[in-house]
Amino acid sequence: MDTIRPIDPQHTALAEQLKADGVQYVLGGWIDITGRSKSKVVPISHLPNLLAGSERYTPRGMGDLGQMTPNEDECVAMPDVSTLRVCPWDRRVAWAAADLVFGGREPFAHCTRSILKRQLDIAAGDGFIFNLGVETELFVFKPESLEDPEGYLRPLALSGQLKPTQAYDADAAMDALPFLEPMARYMEETGFGLFSFDTEGGDGQYEFDFSYAPALQMADQLTFFRLMVKQVAKQVGLIATFMPKPYTSAWGSGHHFNMSLANIETGANVFRDEEDVRGRGWSKIAYSFVAGILRHARSIAAVATPTVNSYKRLVPRLSDGNVSWAPVYAAYGDNNRSCLLRLPHNRPAVENRGVDSAANTYITAALMLAAGLEGVRLALDPGDPIEDLTYDWARNGTSPSGGVRLPRTLLEAIDAFQEDPLVHEVFAGEFISAYAEMKQAEWDEYHSQVTDWERSKYLLAF
Repeated sequence: MDTIRPIDPQHTALAEQLKADGVQYVLGGWIDITGRSKSKVVPISHLPNLLAGSERYTPRGMGDLGQMTPNEDECVAMPDVSTLRVCPWDRRVAWAAADLVFGGREPFAHCTRSILKRQLDIAAGDGFIFNLGVETELFVFKPESLEDPEGYLRPLALSGQLKPTQAYDADAAMDALPFLEPMARYMEETGFGLFSFDTEGGDGQYEFDFSYAPALQMADQLTFFRLMVKQVAKQVGLIATFMPKPYTSAWGSGHHFNMSLANIETGANVFRDEEDVRGRGWSKIAYSFVAGILRHARSIAAVATPTVNSYKRLVPRLSDGNVSWAPVYAAYGDNNRSCLLRLPHNRPAVENRGVDSAANTYITAALMLAAGLEGVRLALDPGDPIEDLTYDWARNGTSPSGGVRLPRTLLEAIDAFQEDPLVHEVFAGEFISAYAEMKQAEWDEYHSQVTDWERSKYLLAF
């Protein structure tokens, strides 16, 4: 089978070494809009061919990548050998992140990894490295939950049903070790730099915290992480989901971005400055980066909170009346967790709390970086940080400190996405139209359904 590059003898030696270690198959995972890794399964002896570009795909329509058109050229998956790792939950298989190359000639417009790489090149031209840490949350539950008429997801153990919340409970964490322990071990083995994991607010909800990295490396790690989570959960008889709000009374699952810029020459973080005029230790670059993201927050929502379900999380309060801990206003605060952006005291990074667990990390990071860099180039200033509990703004219907309300629905977010000139700089026109059409169809399908809530509310009322 033809390849688009010559076969590298070093890759032949790599295949032989992996085979001696027991690896039988390799995945060259390209990423769809939902962040899922897609790939053919290649025998280990064929690894040199795979790395040279032997595997072709017709990806449109198969991974939420636009409409399938059978008369166009194929894409070639080009794995990045630096990301190659053995899957520790099944050592017969190795995985690498791949770019999709249209016709073997140019980056595919819908290749989300290539979209991020382009923005990182722009940042490098401005003299910056974009570093990213992600706090990602998920639910793990018993399969019989799928039969629950109320949609409740039963956790691994009864200890995970504490009220008002299981968050940080040591007993619940220890009872969940059949899932958490292999995850922690495999993350350590594959270089995540895991430093903690815990039970989150929802029943059976967990978070893993690990080292930040350059943004492309972090996005690749998270793609591998999602594959790992689902496989490990199945091995212990459970199901994992990254759905942002899996049932009405559940806590939402976030995917918080912790972003920073570093000097490309020295590697030094440029977000700290002890001479900060506001006396908080942040640089003008950091404030301008914040201002750029706030400026484009409504359009960023289309990729950071990309589903109909996402907006069930972006509400001021949970169904029990407690605050949701998810942002509803595009505002920033000094350690204020009710804002979209937070400037934490313990790390030189800007935290975006709006991103949820359904987000594709590649395209979310690409648009967020572009917005932040625009703010830096224009020397924008976000004003003073917000100290108010912004959930009270939503309750009162006012934002006295000038915060802009984030989209309330996917439809609002997609409208903002299409109208934002920056979006048209970051994404190809065909990506924008395909993404908007896909999400518009998702909204229309949802909006056309008559729900149980509507029947209960209206059936006998009129």
